[in-house]
Amino acid sequence: MPVCASCKEEVDDVLTVKVKGRNKKLCEDCADLVREEAEIAEASEEAVRDMMGYKGRW
Repeated sequence: MPVCASCKEEVDDVLTVKVKGRNKKLCEDCADLVREEAEIAEASEEAVRDMMGYKGRW
């Protein structure tokens, strides 16, 4: 049985997800959580750019 890299539980199948430039094998629940965190981080970064009036690219 494969083991999730995040929660360390045995699962039926794992998904390969890129986290901070590295591939990790995560269960579906952990993969969803990582995706949500990435979306929130991107939205907050965009909000900071808007507040600072930054018009260029990062």
